[in-house]
Amino acid sequence: MGLTSTTTVTVAASCTLLGILLVVWQWPRLSGRGWRPALGRVVVLCAVQVLLFSTVGLAANKSFLFYGSWADLFGRQDGVGVLGAESTASPGVKVAGRQKVDVPGAGKPSIGGEVQKVSVQGERSRIVTPAYVYLPPEYFQKGYETKSFPVTVVLTGFPGTAENLIKGLHYPKTAWTLSKQHKTQPMILVMMRPTIAPPRNTQCIDIPGGPQTETFFADDLRKAISGTYRVGTKPRNWGFIGDSTGGYCALKIALHHPEAYAAGVGLSADYKAEVDLQSGDLFHGNKREEKRSDLLWSLDHLPQGDSSFLVTTSRQGESNLKETQKFIAKVKKPARVSSITLASGGHNFNTWLREIPPSLEWLSARLDAN
Repeated sequence: MGLTSTTTVTVAASCTLLGILLVVWQWPRLSGRGWRPALGRVVVLCAVQVLLFSTVGLAANKSFLFYGSWADLFGRQDGVGVLGAESTASPGVKVAGRQKVDVPGAGKPSIGGEVQKVSVQGERSRIVTPAYVYLPPEYFQKGYETKSFPVTVVLTGFPGTAENLIKGLHYPKTAWTLSKQHKTQPMILVMMRPTIAPPRNTQCIDIPGGPQTETFFADDLRKAISGTYRVGTKPRNWGFIGDSTGGYCALKIALHHPEAYAAGVGLSADYKAEVDLQSGDLFHGNKREEKRSDLLWSLDHLPQGDSSFLVTTSRQGESNLKETQKFIAKVKKPARVSSITLASGGHNFNTWLREIPPSLEWLSARLDAN
């Protein structure tokens, strides 16, 4: 049974209910004096509490998709890592599977589009990591065979899996719907997690002696995708969006690499790299890179390119309101900034689901296909 499956939650809930009924049924037998009945009461109460909290946790994870699998939950992900210099695999994109989009006409790519599960290997960084690529219906239609499409890189927060972007935040379905409503142009989405060496939170940093995550997102990913799909290589062909840590990455890469991305969207974004047990030492004493990872410092001390930014927050429920306001105030020409400030909204999927449609519309208006 998968971690996020309905069956798993149902079994856990059933076990919890059965445990409660057994406790109620057997409680008279445990009501006596002495250490054995007392120990029995402690054991059964603890067992019911464990079952109850497990059920609540599984239900919350199914709703918000913090972890996509048992291996992800226990830090034993497979198929993800960093390739060393001895690898002989060629850089690029390898398609591992295809799946439908949850839209009308999903059985036919020329109507419903397609999501491809791929493995991306970077040429310079030697990083290999999984991703999902959404191809809009137009990609498969007659008349579009020689036309290119704009690309948006989409990142989850941390921890999180790329499946979150499909199952929980519905990016392909939203992109399909907005395009059908003529609110956006058809776009390719490259959906990933921000870390490429889980369980470590690499936060889009080129770590000395470690994963070169910034290089991967700024250079390798664009080269691999443009070498596989019909997309352009100019900055105006590429956008970046993410939530939380993924939002930090989107803003960081767009800010530091205007030669690669024309626009970046940070949904409830962080504005500096968090150094903690999950990240490890990201800078190894390199103070300039540590300062550069602070986006507010970068806006004050580094040249701002011809980039567009969209940042989101809420007046009640988000902790990044003040930092978002500072970011907005520090953006100077030729860069541009827009913002969405909700009256209320927490750091969660419900908030981001409200912000994703206008954010995709904003991105579409700033990207070109050619």
